[in-house]
Amino acid sequence: NRGRRAHLDPTMTLEAWDDDAPVGFDRELWAELCTLRFIADAHNVLIMGPVGVGKTHLASALGHIAVRRKHRALIVRADQMLKRLKAARLDQTYPLELRKLLRVELLIIDDFALQSLDQTETQDIYEIVVERHGVSSTIVTSNREPKAWLDVMADPMLAQSAVDRLQNAAYELVIEGGSYRTRQKPGRAREEVGTEEERAV
Repeated sequence: NRGRRAHLDPTMTLEAWDDDAPVGFDRELWAELCTLRFIADAHNVLIMGPVGVGKTHLASALGHIAVRRKHRALIVRADQMLKRLKAARLDQTYPLELRKLLRVELLIIDDFALQSLDQTETQDIYEIVVERHGVSSTIVTSNREPKAWLDVMADPMLAQSAVDRLQNAAYELVIEGGSYRTRQKPGRAREEVGTEEERAV
């Protein structure tokens, strides 16, 4: 199963997105992204917005569309990816780990710049971005704007170079509004059609 190999959450598909969620974004841009033309053009997608608005779901939905169309994709959480690369340096498997991230047509880096990046982590991000630039597409989700990424990366020059490359060839989808996650709570549907007592539980 391509979706499983890509580490995509099977529940985070386009069909499963709740259109009644109290969040807003550019639907015309979203429709364009769903065509996956950005992959053919080796362009990137930056999905930004506060915590809980559905960034990961939308990024994953694009991943699911990609694997259905036979593209190789992979979703990774930024902190876990960087930890793996650090560990790979110690056991001499770094080239192999890096190659896994470079060979896919669509790499989704989730929750980027959530915390500070040290010199090694900044170097790794730089390597990934530079090697993929103009060759393959990268989707990045973050609750910070790109200019704020520079503040959490250790090496200013490498950071600027990486962020410039990511942003210059990128579509930027900004999500605003309330929390999407509250709409996914177990029992929400029952509460909405239940009694006042049930709603109060």
